[in-house]
Amino acid sequence: MPPVHPCSLSNVINTFTQTARHSRCCFYGNVDVGQAVSVEELQRAYHAVVLSYGAEGNRMMGVPGEELPGVFSAKDFVAWYNGVPSSRELSPSLSCDTAVILGQGNVALDVARILLSPADVLQRTDITQQALQALAESQVRRVLIVGRRGPMQVACTIKEVREMVNLPGGRADMLAADFEGVAEALTALPRPRRRLTELMMKTALSSEQQRSSGASRVWGFRFFRSPVEVLASPDRSRAAGVRLAVTRLEGEGEGARAVLTGEVEDVSCGLVISSIGYKSLAIDPSVPFDSRKAIVPNAMGRVQQADGVYCSGWVKTGPTGVIATTMNNSFDTARSLLDDMQSGRLDVSAVKPGSQSIASLLDSRGVKPVSFSDWEKIDSEEMKRGEAAGKPREKLLSVEEMLQVAHA
Repeated sequence: MPPVHPCSLSNVINTFTQTARHSRCCFYGNVDVGQAVSVEELQRAYHAVVLSYGAEGNRMMGVPGEELPGVFSAKDFVAWYNGVPSSRELSPSLSCDTAVILGQGNVALDVARILLSPADVLQRTDITQQALQALAESQVRRVLIVGRRGPMQVACTIKEVREMVNLPGGRADMLAADFEGVAEALTALPRPRRRLTELMMKTALSSEQQRSSGASRVWGFRFFRSPVEVLASPDRSRAAGVRLAVTRLEGEGEGARAVLTGEVEDVSCGLVISSIGYKSLAIDPSVPFDSRKAIVPNAMGRVQQADGVYCSGWVKTGPTGVIATTMNNSFDTARSLLDDMQSGRLDVSAVKPGSQSIASLLDSRGVKPVSFSDWEKIDSEEMKRGEAAGKPREKLLSVEEMLQVAHA
């Protein structure tokens, strides 16, 4: 999912809660669409079906060595410290000095911030206790955030960069050469991009002065670099470095393309995190899916060749944008659906059984869904455990434990 500011998150939670508690809304959690119930069965029960299941797959780097121990996707690493049950056994080794993150989006910076934040700062968050303990004992003191293009094409936003700049006990380490010619191009940039680039330039200039500051944690962008291999330790038991191809740009602005120069450089590290993007997965054979773009093919949210089926979010657009982007994108899909109802393109004249038939269907298959009130029990239990530990919440780390609480 897109990174979310705490205030935005609070608004999202409040809005979702109001919707989920509405008398005309039925929440069915812990139901695997495509397995427990098919999209065709949902279509028989409802006049319209909206697919909004996000992007849970990883994009692979496609380089030798990415299968080595010590190499993780950002998706799995974030899921580990956020307490997602499927990643609770990840147990990344943080015994090395240097970590390399491949990709320069907001998720990459979130991972860098978590790796370098002091334990007393993390203690005040809802990071799981097992992740907190591992991070408190971490030996990682240097994080490099690598991207194939330049400062003016970086994919993160200013908020995430500012959080890194203000990291307690941290300092930036940039390469001045990466910013050559950037100052002259600033005036032509849109305001948000200009402010972000100015902050990075200021940080790069001050990084030389900070070298003697005694900061215990170091982070930095490395631009114009693209991974070509994850290097193994002598016994090939784990990752020991990354080989990076040096690039240059062809073209200008957002459309500039990175091309290889023929040069390579090796960076020693014991932890490699790939943050090159998420991808949506096909959910059901009856739903068209573009495996190359990893989206459900659609026009303004209307799924192609599937009347009455719509999509929104990352499964509609691909994994791009922040929460506001996704929200506006979803509004567009809702407008398409309402327009189709009004125009008659979506036939709502026939009576459909709705949630009652789905509830009966799931029951006949032995599927016991989690209702919204069940979910609120889980939420309450997590907050209660968090309060006892002096944290916002302490998350339940297994689906089994969640279901025990939900159905108690």
